[in-house]
Amino acid sequence: MRVSELSSQSEVPIPTIKFYLREGLLPAGTMTGATQAIYDHSHLERLRVIRVLRDVGQLSVTAIRDVLAAIDDPDLALPEVLELAHHALSPPPPRATTEHDEARRLVETFVAGLEWRVDPASPALDALAGALVALQQTVGPCGPDVFTPYAQAAEQIARFELSTVDPRQSAESAVAQIVVGTVIFERALIALRHLGEEHFSRERFGQPSDR
Repeated sequence: MRVSELSSQSEVPIPTIKFYLREGLLPAGTMTGATQAIYDHSHLERLRVIRVLRDVGQLSVTAIRDVLAAIDDPDLALPEVLELAHHALSPPPPRATTEHDEARRLVETFVAGLEWRVDPASPALDALAGALVALQQTVGPCGPDVFTPYAQAAEQIARFELSTVDPRQSAESAVAQIVVGTVIFERALIALRHLGEEHFSRERFGQPSDR
């Protein structure tokens, strides 16, 4: 297919496709002339993944390039590719402070106690440490054990989500599924938590007034 058909089928504008080509995010097509090239289904698949990483994951061009490089690396197994995608979705680590460093050590011990096997460099450990520091500054001294109920719920959710990933599918499809699941269902989880708290607040404390 020519670039116009690729644009039509992928619903990605031609200028955007050309930008992806220039940035090396999308492989070049097969040249059929000095200024003409043809593309195939693999380009459609790659555009779908790029859109998910950009539109859903809100990743930068640099982060997208890193994830795509991992997908294309024949020496990386699927778990390694998915781990890199998870890391790319994590927020940047907070500014290093004495409080954060101590909280980081505490959450590392906490996660190890859960018997979860995670990368010691995982940005999520920094995010959890940042949450612990914020909690300590807000409510007073506490340890990471306060997160135990949330860890138990997270384990059930993570097991379910990963059980839906077919290990036989392409790395591109698996990454797209993980990104969509992580970002969109994370929003749904937050919304459901708010709705649940509203319900149980009314159940425990009574109906609010009509004001």
